[in-house]
Amino acid sequence: MYGTIAHFHIKPGMKDEFIKAMDGFGGAFIAGWVADYYFQMENDPDEFYLVAIFKDKETYQANADSAEQHERYLVFRSFLTDDSEWHDGFILSATGPGSKK
Repeated sequence: MYGTIAHFHIKPGMKDEFIKAMDGFGGAFIAGWVADYYFQMENDPDEFYLVAIFKDKETYQANADSAEQHERYLVFRSFLTDDSEWHDGFILSATGPGSKK
């Protein structure tokens, strides 16, 4: 598996609208996409992390390069105070009842 971890801050007071917009992408068919997880930090309600998981690097990159993902990114970016920090990489281990090995 492959994916990215993003760190970002949303505009104050936009959490509910942000979550609604991000949840709206859940119906999109994205080849190789496994899951997205958004974490809101306990000490700062405007600070978030996103973990996006794909089947492999190739499907991740194909999505990243697509016009459809660019449109989703523009919606995502409209909620942020500044550019997010992205860290891409291979998922080496996953545990739990929903994990795939």
